[in-house]
Amino acid sequence: MGFLRRLLGSSNHSDAPSIDLGDGDDDEREHELEVLRAEHERLDDLAQRQLRYAHYAWQPPAQGGERRADDADEPSA
Repeated sequence: MGFLRRLLGSSNHSDAPSIDLGDGDDDEREHELEVLRAEHERLDDLAQRQLRYAHYAWQPPAQGGERRADDADEPSA
């Protein structure tokens, strides 16, 4: 905001609302904790365990590749 004031030549700083960033961080942290609590209450024990250990889940290796069966065939002219 200060950059725009200097760029436009405005020297009146009293018209800009003051913003306290310290309260915003606390409010945001409170909101995140509230969302986590609501998520905890919404999910049962099994669903919570599944989410907790999802990154350990086994996935089969990718089969095939980008090449397809008809890639070797060239169109006849």
